[in-house]
Amino acid sequence: MKLACLYVVIALAAISCSTDHPAVSSKSVDSVIVTKAKFPALAKDMTIYEVNIRQHTPEGTFVAFTKDLPRLKQLGVDILWIMPIQPIGVKNRKGTLGSYYSIRDYKSVNPEFGTLDDFKSFVREAHQQGFQVILDWVPNHTAWDHTWITEHPDYYMTDSAAAVVGKTLGVEKNYYNKKGVGNLVYESNWDDIALLNHYNPETRKAMIDAMAFWIKEADIDGFRTDHAGHEIPMFFWDEAMEALNPMKDLFWLAEWDEPRMHIRFHATYDWTLLHLTSEVAKGKKSAEDIHDHIRRDVAQYGSSAFRLNMINNHDENSWQGTVRERYGAGEKAFAVFSFIAYGTPMIYSGQEVGLDKRLKFFDKDTISWEDPGKYFAFYQKLNEIKAAHPALWNGGYGSIPEKLEDGNKNVFSFTRKKDQDVIVGIINMSDKPQSISVNVPGLEGFKDVMTGATLSSGKVNLTPWQYQILSKP
Repeated sequence: MKLACLYVVIALAAISCSTDHPAVSSKSVDSVIVTKAKFPALAKDMTIYEVNIRQHTPEGTFVAFTKDLPRLKQLGVDILWIMPIQPIGVKNRKGTLGSYYSIRDYKSVNPEFGTLDDFKSFVREAHQQGFQVILDWVPNHTAWDHTWITEHPDYYMTDSAAAVVGKTLGVEKNYYNKKGVGNLVYESNWDDIALLNHYNPETRKAMIDAMAFWIKEADIDGFRTDHAGHEIPMFFWDEAMEALNPMKDLFWLAEWDEPRMHIRFHATYDWTLLHLTSEVAKGKKSAEDIHDHIRRDVAQYGSSAFRLNMINNHDENSWQGTVRERYGAGEKAFAVFSFIAYGTPMIYSGQEVGLDKRLKFFDKDTISWEDPGKYFAFYQKLNEIKAAHPALWNGGYGSIPEKLEDGNKNVFSFTRKKDQDVIVGIINMSDKPQSISVNVPGLEGFKDVMTGATLSSGKVNLTPWQYQILSKP
């Protein structure tokens, strides 16, 4: 854990403390109040790691994955996002094992992965090793053989209700399709799931009860919420967080890209940035477009929002292509960007060894952990750099990148400053050599924290896809 505790010192002289110091009363002026940091402060310098349990090990179980925790600790990641662990629907199942996101029972464990006790043991071990564990939650839909389909059909979106909701959300009625039981509906192209109706108070109550189960039973630390903002009204999240946050300090990550989500959520996907970087890598856009995006993003989201900056996740890998397919020879340059330039970094299972395979989404397809390109050391170093430099921390705990006027639209160059910490980032986002002049006071004394090389002048020549992360020694 990069941030163990915050200390509030009430004393006549400086007093040091450790993470195991007992909390004491504030009544005595000679006492020290020790308060465990809470989210979002707890996550101020954290990296998120998405865990694909099915594909992570040959066994595809919680027990097998638990054995990998020490390696991930060495990697330097902090928050383990576990893709959905509940039983998967059989009716209309896709592939041999089905989609993680077709939930048949919210309060059970997929036997493919192990048992509830196995999951609880994993969470305990993860906590002991300093990780936070957030569970991927699917509030938008269920499998067609979930018991709610027959026992509580009113929990689901009907064709007529979808028309009303679609009008409310500005979505055409034909976004939905009739399917299966009665006139219940599913989202286009995903016929293995039935949409829930969160405009029904009973649906919301049942969903919140299911979420509470995992906090009480497994002691998870938060949720990554799938499809968080489309058919789901914001007042569901009002009710959910008001009910669940008092149970435990929780981290909330929304798979959605709208500023309104930050009324409740700590972190959101920057989908636009993910797809924009891929376009830049292909030469269809430039580094200048990324600068423009960040300016707009900060204007819309503010400086305190945690914006997920990633070059891979389960959706991109399976459906859009591997990191290598989407970024080519520039993959490391854009990985550096995701860690040091803006937002909260995320790594997907296998990314840290240069995974170059589209993992099957509905079938077993184990990740190969061979690492001929030495990606592990590369990502380990990026995590170390992020943790060591407050200027690079997440949201308002770090700083907004300030563009350097280098006159080269193919080079993404910036400074980030937090108190005495100054980082200068220079990334050639093209497949051609580039040259820029960087006017930063004292830059000649800066060192590249990746290589240790000292910058000799303000003139920087870059090979294709070259990057520099510069800091005062």
